[in-house]
Amino acid sequence: MNTTEINKSCHYVKKCGACHIGDRTYEEELAEKKRQIEQFVKKYCPVKDMAGMYYPYHYRNKVHAVFGRKKDEVVAGTYEEGTHRIIPIKNCLIEDAQASAIIETVTELIKSFKLWVYNEDTGRGLMRHILIRKGMSTKQIMVVLVTAAPDFPHKNNFIAKLRELHPEITTIVQNINSQDTTMVLGEKSKTLYGAGYIEDVLCGLRFRISPSSFYQVNSAQAQVLYKKAIQAAMLSGKETVIDAYCGIGTIGMAMAAKAKRVIGIELNADAVRDAKANAKRNHIENIQFVAADATEYMTQMSEQGERADVVVLDPPRSGSTQEFVKAVAAIEPKRVVYISCNPETLGRDLEWFQKAGYKAVEAQGVDMFAFTNHVEVIVVMQYCGKGKN
Repeated sequence: MNTTEINKSCHYVKKCGACHIGDRTYEEELAEKKRQIEQFVKKYCPVKDMAGMYYPYHYRNKVHAVFGRKKDEVVAGTYEEGTHRIIPIKNCLIEDAQASAIIETVTELIKSFKLWVYNEDTGRGLMRHILIRKGMSTKQIMVVLVTAAPDFPHKNNFIAKLRELHPEITTIVQNINSQDTTMVLGEKSKTLYGAGYIEDVLCGLRFRISPSSFYQVNSAQAQVLYKKAIQAAMLSGKETVIDAYCGIGTIGMAMAAKAKRVIGIELNADAVRDAKANAKRNHIENIQFVAADATEYMTQMSEQGERADVVVLDPPRSGSTQEFVKAVAAIEPKRVVYISCNPETLGRDLEWFQKAGYKAVEAQGVDMFAFTNHVEVIVVMQYCGKGKN
């Protein structure tokens, strides 16, 4: 699709700060993102053109809005950049269109049912946030209504009306967040309709998504990212793969069909629990998940004489550490596949890998967040021995 012919403008772009639709064409944005990657990575390897989106609008499968009041009117929207002033938003161009419509309906229902909207300053009121999650493959939709207290006046009639107006909704959850916090979700939830979760299919695998589950917000581009990572790993079915910083195990499970064995390592115990459940749900038996620090785990592997053929890492924006790189080198993988969301820390880490004997072969950017400044990039490295870079 020639996106220059369908460029759209956003009424809120100068106010909310969540994206910059209208500032430039999508092609110009992809070229700029490639330049960002080249700034930090080109000295180590060639950088391929960005893998852009076919249609860079309405791609977010997770949509959040905060409720508030403006001139005695109930509104839903996002905070103005750097403030807690609510910008009422309708029909956001990067959010799923069905989700935007549901948020608008819920806002109207809050008015008609005369429910109190939460006030941050006084700590009074009931309705705080709404969170929509959609399975882009399954078309299942979850609505999470975040309230400041468990009591929900007219709850049954409210839910019945919402379902009548939006029969596409498959589950509705009430989440209770009574804390004075900027966090959207509280610790307690109760299901008001449906199963309390939705499912989606990614790379042929089925994942269960609850209100707080981590799941890529751009499903279509996540599949592009994972497929390119699998290609970069060059698996033949004989390899032991380490999936460091594995989260809920999506990348490792996608690789399992082409590897002999996969070990997913993740410090977050909740994520490991979800990963194990997802592997069981998809009948994947050649993968194990460990709740541990990846650096410590790989160091122990090397001390016990164990080795790996491929290491995949997808660290946070802060990147990895020199200790991690040393731990990777100690288990002697032939290839390292690095998925980064921050080209600057990626460049720093490539320097460490180079000193450890790994040569970067090529970098490929994948645009996961159109009309934002976020950049995702995959770098594949091969072991060539220390001092041979």
